[in-house]
Amino acid sequence: MPPTQKELAKLAGVSSGTVSNVISGVTAVSERSRRKVLDAIKALNYQPNLIARSLRTNRTNTLGMVIPDITVPFFARVVRGAESAAREAGYFLSVLDSESNHTRETAIMGVLRSQRVEGVLLVTAGGHKWSEQESAALLAGVPIVCLDRLPIGLDVDSICVDDARASEMAVMHLIERGHRRIAVITGPLTLQNEKERLRGYRQAMQRSGLDVDPDLIWKGSFEQEDVAALCRAGLANPKSRPTAIFATNGVTSLAALRAMYAMRVTTPKDIAYVTFDELASEEFFRPGITSVVQPAYEIGHRAVEVLLRRIAGGAAARPLERVRLPAKLIERESSSKAL
Repeated sequence: MPPTQKELAKLAGVSSGTVSNVISGVTAVSERSRRKVLDAIKALNYQPNLIARSLRTNRTNTLGMVIPDITVPFFARVVRGAESAAREAGYFLSVLDSESNHTRETAIMGVLRSQRVEGVLLVTAGGHKWSEQESAALLAGVPIVCLDRLPIGLDVDSICVDDARASEMAVMHLIERGHRRIAVITGPLTLQNEKERLRGYRQAMQRSGLDVDPDLIWKGSFEQEDVAALCRAGLANPKSRPTAIFATNGVTSLAALRAMYAMRVTTPKDIAYVTFDELASEEFFRPGITSVVQPAYEIGHRAVEVLLRRIAGGAAARPLERVRLPAKLIERESSSKAL
């Protein structure tokens, strides 16, 4: 039989209430008594019943996190930041992958609520407008903070970069190097952040007095073959091909680079190249790829801070927080050739 709190109290020479206070951390006790209880816990190898405790206190000190693809390096860095902030605050973080599927996403949210998490960080699967009914059902549960991808129809705290401004910065970098025929290759435009990044491309072109050529807007996806087909079509004719390409996310960008190399089109010799997001194993790319870098770790860390404030203050006790962090451009060789 596992040891009980009464047995801990007897070994430590304190009351059962003192043992309970040390384990829960809710009520302060003297350092001398706390040390006695901790020594007894170690001696008896005591493991608290977290489920029973959560039923008594209505707290689990657990947060949930739902992301669309755990294999994407950007999301892995976001998770690292979130886990660090949760740990600093005495919380555990449970991370689940929705596989970019809205049905799975909503099922996971239900599972997390049944496990009594105190709040959820959500990177939405995207491509779905939340109905009033779905939104009301979700908001009736635990507090939610959305990261990176902002959902349509779900009004909650959120944290991401200013996508349009960051995208505009990347395209202005190419324009300042003399490029005028700049293609943009996007991810799925059902995602709000992809729409914002395309808007930033348009803003940079218009701000510079350049026409936005519809033939240079390559509306892509996260599928490698789709991106390869766009690149083959857009780069087939050397006389009409763009002099520079801006890719709006790391997944699409990597697929585009693979397609370019397969066509024997190189950067920066044949075409200048800039991507939104760092690529996986960036240090192995030669030449290095100029990138708009999001503060992924900080996004995760700040999101937990926002979520904990919402948990402490109550769902309707404070106005929504909409945090927009700046991105930065890291210039490497892929955009070094000026016209």
